[in-house]
Amino acid sequence: MATFPFEIKAREGKARTGVLKTLRGGIRTPAFMPVGTAATVKALYMDQVEQAGADIILGNTYHLMLRPGAERVKRLGGLHAFSGWRGPMLTDSGGFQVWSLSQLRKMDADGVTFRSHIDGSEHRLTPARSIEIQADLLGADISMQLDECTDFPCTHEEAERSLNLSLDWGARSLEAFGERDTQTLFGIVQGSNFPDLREKSAKGVVAQGFGGIALGGLAVGEGHDQMCATIDMTVPHLPGDKPRYVMGVGKPIDLVESVARGIDMFDCVLPTRAGRHGQAWTWDGPINLKNARFAEDTSPIDEAVPSPASQDYSKAYLHHLIKSGEYLGSMILSWHNTAFFQALMAEIRLAIEENRFEALRAELSRRWASTKSSARMPKDA
Repeated sequence: MATFPFEIKAREGKARTGVLKTLRGGIRTPAFMPVGTAATVKALYMDQVEQAGADIILGNTYHLMLRPGAERVKRLGGLHAFSGWRGPMLTDSGGFQVWSLSQLRKMDADGVTFRSHIDGSEHRLTPARSIEIQADLLGADISMQLDECTDFPCTHEEAERSLNLSLDWGARSLEAFGERDTQTLFGIVQGSNFPDLREKSAKGVVAQGFGGIALGGLAVGEGHDQMCATIDMTVPHLPGDKPRYVMGVGKPIDLVESVARGIDMFDCVLPTRAGRHGQAWTWDGPINLKNARFAEDTSPIDEAVPSPASQDYSKAYLHHLIKSGEYLGSMILSWHNTAFFQALMAEIRLAIEENRFEALRAELSRRWASTKSSARMPKDA
């Protein structure tokens, strides 16, 4: 299995910036991955995603195996050719969607049988099948092990049973992945919010020898403070020479605080989901373009964000589009939000290089204090 070179260029406290080098290009870290659940970052062209500054996007095993079918994607050239994305791509294993979306889920030691949320058809997902879909059929640069997502809250006993299953599935995922020169596989730490279980899971995942390590079981309703506490109890048990990925996070303040704790990679559907509901994220916090106070506001969303979507359209025009139900309103806001999240990550990277990240963190925490909650939105991007 290839382990992509991960070069740390600068540090400030636990925060770090660097580059994860894949065969399809470098991923500047900390990195926010736009979510392309069904081979599309919703409401955007792939060149808009690239121009916004994204180095990598995320696809999803669960959704693509159901529609159009992973074998079909393979026949059509793989997920990169199918979607038109030229850069690196990470795929989620499908475990979270099985937990959050599927019907009549039946878990056993070897995998999970579930019914599609689309048409009720029955499907089977095992560690080997998940790897086959991600690495062989979709052609992901970075695949994720299949894990069991733990309910929150849960008992210590439930969390330990679940993490043990995920460790076993991690080993099976590695076996199925085998030796590959151009792709890598990330493991996933579970253990809910119990320090001893996070330590047990982290040490087990590290020992298995993955190319990177994700923190699972977050953004499932635990809230911002508990999310931060869980990262704090996990990171000390992770190696410093591999990328760390918090899955499903999140709001801008969640990203800043996670970076402060040593996290390198993120994904969340928030930018495009918010855009479709009339919300724009800015350096001064989120604004709701449905609000009547924007009906005659001729200023752009945020001139400090380097994107036409952020600079070239007035709030009054966007208010009109959203209130009128015009598709263009959702498209422009999704474009802006995607560009804002990338601008945020670029500023974080620069701040770490210039040793002013803590000052940036304090300023953004002041501006965004009211937005401190983490909420994963799993259904689509």
